Amino acid sequence: MVEGLFLSQADSRPMYLQIMEQIKLKVVAGDWPPGFALPSIRELAAATKVSVITVKRAYRELESEGVVVTRQGRGSFVAESAGQAELRDTELNRYLVQLLDAADRLGLSADELMLCLEAALEERGKQ
Repeated sequence: MVEGLFLSQADSRPMYLQIMEQIKLKVVAGDWPPGFALPSIRELAAATKVSVITVKRAYRELESEGVVVTRQGRGSFVAESAGQAELRDTELNRYLVQLLDAADRLGLSADELMLCLEAALEERGKQ
């Protein structure tokens, strides 16, 4: 049930943020559809080797964002109104900001960045 969640000690982000990001990505990709039962807090903590408090924080944050709902005594589930399109757009925007920041650090102009993007898309199309 917890397959596909990988946390990295090398990642500078807190573990709860890594958990949140990966759950959001599973929801956006449709791997975890609305109503899908998330692993229990204890199960996810054991599988990822983080504390129960860390997983609990991730679930609480996801609930406040409307991604998951928690039903007392039953567990946590992907919200029916998880707003997959909105969630997808938010996640994509976050990655685009990271891309733009990286391009700035590398001194790439907008035109150079577009050429790189077009080349990457063309290369991906060959696969």
